[in-house]
Amino acid sequence: MDLEYLEIGLIGLIGNLKVMVKLKSQRDAYGEALLELAEKDERILALSPDLASSTRIEKLASKLEENRFFNLGVAEQNAVGVAAGLAMEGFIPFLSSFAVFIPGRAFDQIRVSVCQNKANVKLVGSHLGFSNAGDGATAQSIEDLALMRTLPEMVVLSPADASQVRSAVFAAAKHQGPVYIRISRDKTAPVDQQGQFVIGRAKILYPGKRATLIATGPIISRLLDWVADLDIELINYTTIKPMDEKTLIDSAKKTGRVITVEEHSVIGGLGSAVSEILSTSCPVPIKRIGIPDCFGQSARKPEDLYKKYGLTKNAIKKEVLKFLK
Repeated sequence: MDLEYLEIGLIGLIGNLKVMVKLKSQRDAYGEALLELAEKDERILALSPDLASSTRIEKLASKLEENRFFNLGVAEQNAVGVAAGLAMEGFIPFLSSFAVFIPGRAFDQIRVSVCQNKANVKLVGSHLGFSNAGDGATAQSIEDLALMRTLPEMVVLSPADASQVRSAVFAAAKHQGPVYIRISRDKTAPVDQQGQFVIGRAKILYPGKRATLIATGPIISRLLDWVADLDIELINYTTIKPMDEKTLIDSAKKTGRVITVEEHSVIGGLGSAVSEILSTSCPVPIKRIGIPDCFGQSARKPEDLYKKYGLTKNAIKKEVLKFLK
């Protein structure tokens, strides 16, 4: 079901409130932001290995000069090399594809051509997690955060909603060096449309004392209407690398328990990054909620896979309550 609006609960200082929010796809926001950015800065280039429509940058082909948009065909490894070369000539290339292909299929080229050269390349992986439900496990990227955060020089961004995608695109363009932005295919609810987007800085959405709940990406919208009612501190981590260690450690010291939630494998992603920091700086009990150590599978819609792998709102809440006992 392709919804335009969704009723969500907001719990906070103003009490319980039900509001209707407009949903927007992160990939739509990416295409709009990149066009806006490109119209202001001639160094911005748009590249895609034959997925311009799927990553919503096809408008740039008609609105920009011919030499600023490149369809490089189904050849992701070559596309990364082209992007690296353009960056070395002073351009700021944004290369977008499905996350399963970039970084998945072109990891070696990203490692060598981009990161070892500190090339100013911006990589955008769309259709994160189970977004691509119908195409099955081969098209579902559930390990891209793990891959990208191991690379020296790479900044890894995981915005929570469409508004943050726009901010992430502009922040990535200003950052000198490689950046990876992870976005979703589906329409998502707004999570945090206030405040400046700063690379390396997390944001506390709800304060709490009972536990710290850390989430990244659109999945955080499934937590908004119940965490504050349980006196849980909810933190939105839009940057997976570099991690905001201070916010994490301060919150863990205050609550004494930490839960991570992500639409990604529990191995190597947000949960692993949090565990690595706290194991030496503030050892506390940690619960990682995400996709187990397995591949995905085909389904009619992403919601079917969220149910199977325990990533619905009710399933996440159940695991959190169990951990708090």
